[in-house]
Amino acid sequence: MDTPDFRRTVLFTILGAIIPGAGLIAAGRKKAGFTVFGVFVMGLVTLCLWAVVDPKGLASIAVTPEALNIVSVIAVVIGLAWVVVVIASHLALRNLPSQPQRVLGGLLVGVLAFAVAAPMAVAARYSYDQADLVANVFKRQEDNKSATRPSFDPKGGQNDPWKDKKRLNVLLLGGDGSSKRQGIRTDTVMVASIDTHTGNTTLISLPRCTANMPFPEDSPLHEYYPDGFTNGDPNDLEYCLTAMYENVPSNVPEDVLGETDNLNADVVKISVGEAIGLKIDYYVLVNLKGFEQLIDALGGLTLNVNFYIPKGGDKDAGIPPKEFLTPGPSQHLDGKDSLWYARGRFGYDDFSRMDRQRCVINAIVKQANPGTLLTRYEDIAKAGKEIVQTDVPQEMLPAMVELASRAQKGNLRSLVFKHGKNGFLVYRPDFELMREQVRKSIGETEKEKPKPKPSDPQPGDPESSKEPEDPETTKEPDDPETQQTDPPQQSEEPADPESDKPSSKSTEASEDAGDSCGFRPDIAATAKPKYDG
Repeated sequence: MDTPDFRRTVLFTILGAIIPGAGLIAAGRKKAGFTVFGVFVMGLVTLCLWAVVDPKGLASIAVTPEALNIVSVIAVVIGLAWVVVVIASHLALRNLPSQPQRVLGGLLVGVLAFAVAAPMAVAARYSYDQADLVANVFKRQEDNKSATRPSFDPKGGQNDPWKDKKRLNVLLLGGDGSSKRQGIRTDTVMVASIDTHTGNTTLISLPRCTANMPFPEDSPLHEYYPDGFTNGDPNDLEYCLTAMYENVPSNVPEDVLGETDNLNADVVKISVGEAIGLKIDYYVLVNLKGFEQLIDALGGLTLNVNFYIPKGGDKDAGIPPKEFLTPGPSQHLDGKDSLWYARGRFGYDDFSRMDRQRCVINAIVKQANPGTLLTRYEDIAKAGKEIVQTDVPQEMLPAMVELASRAQKGNLRSLVFKHGKNGFLVYRPDFELMREQVRKSIGETEKEKPKPKPSDPQPGDPESSKEPEDPETTKEPDDPETQQTDPPQQSEEPADPESDKPSSKSTEASEDAGDSCGFRPDIAATAKPKYDG
């Protein structure tokens, strides 16, 4: 059964599967063999030259639905053609095989056919999934109206959309519904301000309970809210940042800003931009109900846990948490536990949650590597399609992909506005002071990353982040749904915010996101679970 002729057939069948055409050439079918080999080489050379000469153009295929559908068809055709070449090579090579040799040859061809067809099938499937994701989440500019999005002409010679744009500012919203209310409440509000040339990024977090959110004087919304979004009671969450997405559009005309598909998002973009002194370009809204699916699709997240984080609990009903995330370094959390890490608040305030949420975002940015995206792409695409909403147009995606790559390699710092710290008060915010701190933080992001200081408090730990201030000024507005803290009384005057402003000797306004989310063994060693809310 094992003859030199059969060994030669096996060897060149395998070689022909690796290098299409080689088997046919060895079998004497030189014309067909060199034709197949030439097509194979030309395809590889063309792809390599494209990658070298126009990498942006090649990358843009991944975010263009029409091109992705074509790639899907081409992958199927290549896979079928490759299988035919493997079969033809084997048949041309064998010479009067015995019955056992026929069986072994058939098994070999079957294995090789699967080996060459499977990657093409996966490529076709991923291309189809990607096309579906892009088409569902990112609409074409002509099909998606926005009153606040910057204009972009893909046919206007803007090969570099960042040429005249130093920074890109994207509003990140975590939306959450509830059986107790209608619509969406944006419990997470962040702005990612990205240097378009270096990729250095500053994450700016605003408390959901920030009161008196402003509108620019030249905005039509200023006519309806000249004193900001308020009813005079800074403790009323229905008139705080968290409620703007749902409540403002219901109190103004649908066309107050002109044509738009999402007045809710436009309202928050305008107000947040005015509050921090940045022009918000785009928004991304993530439904936190689907956040768990996305993290599971990514294979989980590795996070440092420095204190006991509650998993559940209801203070109103007097029910303490039964489980906690326990302290420890580099813990790999699944989607459910990652969501508790970002949102657990029994015994803690919103500012602790904000600190943990930016650590989650930092982990997603750093851990969403190409290997993970490739091996879990179908699940990621399915989860992303169901939970993400945005006004970023399809035409901007190639530039966004390139910018995301720069951001992953650049510095990532964060600025979190905390009640009672550095002059910020949630119920009486000094927006000019906030704008100054944002400007300072963006400048710090361009500097070299500072070394972590052991004495620095760990973000998210309420004990280590306390400052010796009047306790009344460090309370946040009452949340009618969670009753986390008692509100300051209206008759009580908070401490003078001037006393909280950074002095001339103030240190950096922002923190390095990677360093500030590190493990703190000194804090973890003394941490205890909280059962009293």
